[in-house]
Amino acid sequence: MLKRAFALAAFGLASLLSSIALADDVKVGNLTISAPYVRAMVPGAPVGGGYVTITNTGDTDDRLIAASSPRAATVQIHEMKMDNDVMIMRELSDGLPIPAGKTVELKPGGYHVMFLKVAEPFLQGQTVRATLKFEKAGSIEVDFPVGSIAAKGETLHVK
Repeated sequence: MLKRAFALAAFGLASLLSSIALADDVKVGNLTISAPYVRAMVPGAPVGGGYVTITNTGDTDDRLIAASSPRAATVQIHEMKMDNDVMIMRELSDGLPIPAGKTVELKPGGYHVMFLKVAEPFLQGQTVRATLKFEKAGSIEVDFPVGSIAAKGETLHVK
């Protein structure tokens, strides 16, 4: 009985991870957006973090200048860094540069998409749709699969 319960739980987890791992890359202009995910939120928390990898295959720099989502009243592009053992988080009011020929990772502990005033917490297994707006490439809708509260991305996608 215990083996069967374990097998069913493992199958459920594998199904969840494989559905998240199958998130397709999306392209807009010379940009490829890959491996998007958000972390599940603690009940009652009004904010959530989103992460993604953006590759610019073009010869011209671009910039992530805005984001929006029906799941949040406000979405901002943020930077988190440590300064003398103090965590500093701030909005990048001028956006996030995406240099030509480079890849920029939005990941825990660094750049990220901050979903603010979230009415319904993101739950593991859901998908959060957001629109990313770039200075030159334009706008693109991206589906962010919701991973665990402690998700770091490597368990959510295959690189």
